Amino acid sequence: MTTEDSERGRVLVQQAQPERQAGRYAQAIALYGEAAELARREGDILTLAHRLRHIADIHMEDGQIELAAPLYDEALALYRTRDDRRTLDLANTLRPMALLKEAQGQHEAARPFWAEARDLYEQVGVEAGVKECTRRLGLL
Repeated sequence: MTTEDSERGRVLVQQAQPERQAGRYAQAIALYGEAAELARREGDILTLAHRLRHIADIHMEDGQIELAAPLYDEALALYRTRDDRRTLDLANTLRPMALLKEAQGQHEAARPFWAEARDLYEQVGVEAGVKECTRRLGLL
């Protein structure tokens, strides 16, 4: 990613965060979307995956699970192509994918996402993530 595009993407994400926190989802999605396209254009796979996940998270917060699903799918696919992916980023994508599957009534489909996320949270020492995943697995 060029320095200019990289900086522009960071600024867009910084602008999107308060929009999201204020519940102005359309504005946040537009800003994250532009930032994601910068990463896509430059071939910055990990940044793209991270931004797609945030867009999907916003759709989930807004109750738009059908819009979130393909974004989580793409983010997961991108992370899985990379050996240099960050474990926490992958776990933080698996977790909402499990929530999405549950929201769709696909409880058994959620199970492997919860299990993998739990293992990854355990690897990086995120105890709250381990506990949540273990609890959710116990409810399935």
